[in-house]
Amino acid sequence: MISIDGLAVEFGGTTLFKDISFVVNDKDRIALMGKNGAGKSTLLKIISGTQTASRGKISAPKDAIISYLPQHLMAHDNRTVFEEAAQAFSEALNMQKELDHLNLQLTQRTDYESTEYYDIIEKVSDISEKLYSQAEVNYDAEIEKTLIGLGFKRSDFHRSTEEFSGGWRMRIELAKILLQKPDLILLDEPTNHLDIESVQWLEDFLINSANAVMIISHDRMFIDRITNRTIEVSMGRIFDYKVNYSAYQQLRKERREQQQKAFEEQRKFITDNQQFIDRFRGTYSKTLQVQSRVKMLEKLKIIEIDEVDHSHLKLSFPPAPRSGVYPITTDEVSKSYGNNLVFEGASFSIKKGEKVAFVGRNGEGKSTLVKAIMNEIDFGGKLTLGHNTKIGYFAQNEASLLDEKKSVFQTIDDVAVGEIRNKIKDILGAFMFGGDDWDKKVKILSGGERSRLAMIKLLLEPVNLLILDEPTNHLDLRTKDILKKALMDYDGTLILVSHDRDFLDGMVSKIFEFGNQRIREHYEGIQEFLERKKMEHLKELEVKK
Repeated sequence: MISIDGLAVEFGGTTLFKDISFVVNDKDRIALMGKNGAGKSTLLKIISGTQTASRGKISAPKDAIISYLPQHLMAHDNRTVFEEAAQAFSEALNMQKELDHLNLQLTQRTDYESTEYYDIIEKVSDISEKLYSQAEVNYDAEIEKTLIGLGFKRSDFHRSTEEFSGGWRMRIELAKILLQKPDLILLDEPTNHLDIESVQWLEDFLINSANAVMIISHDRMFIDRITNRTIEVSMGRIFDYKVNYSAYQQLRKERREQQQKAFEEQRKFITDNQQFIDRFRGTYSKTLQVQSRVKMLEKLKIIEIDEVDHSHLKLSFPPAPRSGVYPITTDEVSKSYGNNLVFEGASFSIKKGEKVAFVGRNGEGKSTLVKAIMNEIDFGGKLTLGHNTKIGYFAQNEASLLDEKKSVFQTIDDVAVGEIRNKIKDILGAFMFGGDDWDKKVKILSGGERSRLAMIKLLLEPVNLLILDEPTNHLDLRTKDILKKALMDYDGTLILVSHDRDFLDGMVSKIFEFGNQRIREHYEGIQEFLERKKMEHLKELEVKK
């Protein structure tokens, strides 16, 4: 049991939250919710010990292990993937190494009656007791199972960590955390860098093998399946619900309706009493009543209503210009990097108006095929764009490609052409960039703000083929829902590269599955695809057995 008692965070005259208290019990799987800036990540950092609160304390058993996966981290570059993952067991391995060294000394020494000899025996006893109290673990097997579950191949194990992107380094750090089997795992947006299969593996691990978990995530399906408790940070305090995210939403709606009703009743009560005071102030016969009501209003505790984000994102894509019947047709398309074959034999067509998803494990060629469509790389076979196909492309790293020295307004003004330039301020406002934000430099924007700014560029010119590579990374649940609705209303052709099952659900009607150097076409939605794939995996396990 880990206790959070009276936490408060204050800086620059602002109170982020105050007097936060709750207990994390074994097998609690908590979704930490709240609007951007409410203090969710700060709360995780304080519980993990990487940040200090202004007041309050965290109490945990002496031997409790609390592990924290932040949104951004730096990994060591002087180890292989396997060696870095093995750091999860460094304490046990170091104890075993010290025990071997001490036992060697006992065999070599002959001063059996000396104080030093007895000290060594005592140390051997202490270390042995600690080691034997731990469950016997096949460290290499555990490391291998976890790394493969998170998407690594065995050929990756002995590659240096410096060869991997930030997303893959995040997986290595996540592997270390899971291998430690902590008492409490703190995860800040863990699915941003995971493909669908790795997300499913992580879900199963957290549900079946983890102790207590606290998660910040914008992946609704992930937190719905994982969590059994929701803590919302709002108005500087917390609201604790013993239910998962979907049930919490309903309870929160009911709570807010009750607050609204109580608020309005209190407001009427205050108004009525204030009118009485104003009317009879100075009237001798009513002096005591007036004074009584003044004191009563002074002592009255004002009812607060949960903060609601009233900013309104109005997002709609321009009508798609007319195009040919098949915007994309491929014939035996293949791609290799040296001796590494990414995929081959890709022959398919995407029909005008279709909404399709590219899914599969990372490194199987999803973004590579997108680059082939964009004519950014050489490839084998034939890929034909249909008549009058106009492409709008949102790259996976689109937000990071923005010029950090430019302001929000400059970023859009530099690419806007023609009449649209007169509407830049309206467009920025529709994307929740108010007048105070126009002069902000891109370098100080959050990940979600950068993604919104990059998305605006897609709206500046009408296109009939939208290609979006991981567009929901860093978007909060509300913005993601608005983007999803806009894409469902979009009348052009859509290709989505995404690991976000909830985002894809109900939007796409065809799946292109990347794996084993092939691209397979499935005429079904994401739910049907995942249900069938899970059955396939079970059958494959049975065959292996």
